[in-house]
Amino acid sequence: MPYKHGVYVSENATPLSAPLESTAGLIVAVGTAPVNTVGNPAGAVNVPILANNYAEAVAAVGFSNDFESYTLCDAIAAAFQVVGAGPMVLINVLDPAKHKSDVAEQEVQVNAGVATLEQTGMLLDQLVVKKDTETLTAEEDYTATFDDDGYLTIALIEGGQGAGAATLKISGKRLDAEKINAADIVGGVDVGTGKETGLEVIRQVKPKLGLVPGILIAPRWSKDATVAAALQTKCTGINGNYKAFCVMDLDSGSTGATKYTDVKTKKESAAMNSAYGCAIWPFAKVSETVYAGSSLLAALMAYTDANNGDSPNVGPDNQAIAISAACLEDGTEVYLDQEQANEVNGAGVVTWLNMNGWRAWGNNTAAYPSTTDPKDRWIGVRRFMSWAANTFIDNYLQYVGQVLNDRLIEAIVDSENMRGASFVSRGICARYEIEYNAEDNPTTELLNGAVTFRQYMSPFTPAETINDIIEFDPNALSDAMTA
Repeated sequence: MPYKHGVYVSENATPLSAPLESTAGLIVAVGTAPVNTVGNPAGAVNVPILANNYAEAVAAVGFSNDFESYTLCDAIAAAFQVVGAGPMVLINVLDPAKHKSDVAEQEVQVNAGVATLEQTGMLLDQLVVKKDTETLTAEEDYTATFDDDGYLTIALIEGGQGAGAATLKISGKRLDAEKINAADIVGGVDVGTGKETGLEVIRQVKPKLGLVPGILIAPRWSKDATVAAALQTKCTGINGNYKAFCVMDLDSGSTGATKYTDVKTKKESAAMNSAYGCAIWPFAKVSETVYAGSSLLAALMAYTDANNGDSPNVGPDNQAIAISAACLEDGTEVYLDQEQANEVNGAGVVTWLNMNGWRAWGNNTAAYPSTTDPKDRWIGVRRFMSWAANTFIDNYLQYVGQVLNDRLIEAIVDSENMRGASFVSRGICARYEIEYNAEDNPTTELLNGAVTFRQYMSPFTPAETINDIIEFDPNALSDAMTA
């Protein structure tokens, strides 16, 4: 370290704003990440990892601007950098033990003791570095790190065997995202070991992290019909009784919906039809960076929840978002007017509309137009009812195993109705009430330790259409002239 004498000033990078936190809209993202850049790549595969902010996410799974290869980075940037929402749970399926390719030996120039291999995905534990024909030893002869582009940087250690080298020969293996397919995202359970992969890892979120999944996404991958089907299935019966909501990307690639009139057909062929999810079309840009629509919409939903007291009753419709343009997957920009955007909504798909600034446009779940039941049609209503059910489970689990007497029943009824009164007073629900009825609880059921309540909730539906009837009043003219 150089000798210092005087006054010195340094600057730190400006920290990003802390994300607004939402537990109702806890995003669980399944995809691929450059885990070769983190300390323990194997430990970041098919496990749920909680990230409260951008720094934690990058430290956990790495980061790259190549969102096509590393889809979790798409979700990380959308949530923490574009929208400012969190926390989120990351599940990476890109496995260095399986998804890798050979890197042939390349000669790289050394400048000031440092050599850079312009190749992403290099696996440090399988790296081979040579000076001429002599193989060098990591941490003795050199240190290996990654730059901001994910390229491998070799710094020769003074006094090591590589000192003074003009070139180095580098080979090994690299993490290869191209080896991932839809089956890896869907995942499964190993019969022999019981190890879960892909979407199956969602089951671990509650027991491992103590959090209930709110919004499930598989950015870019969810356009695949198999992945979309699995996502929709995963939204119900999580850990036996929890419910979530998924956001799916409707294909806007070369074989997908490249214009708004294609949306209805493509949605139907992708079998996106669940009340527990919504489809978004198309992707969107922030400057020149293309983001998956699902990453942005999920983040916007979580942000909206946080702005509404962590209640998911307000849907994403007409919520402003800081994007530059709507676009297809290849970056081709798409500009819909309100009439065209409404046609997309009529197919049960959310889109982006630039009207006094960019905003999400659409209130319908993927079940629409097949169903018009308000609890299954409206995104905000469906998410609120699922969240209310989840919180009921968590709030009253403490009573399981306790004495089933009047005090227990009164405790649940009083507590839940007090919570319901808050929802009504805040304008969230028109009614939120729970009852204990004797006819629902015959002696045979009570003897079996089972008690049943009836709950009524009416979260307000969104203002989908506002009509104003204008009429010309001719009498006003004559009145004005004779006044």
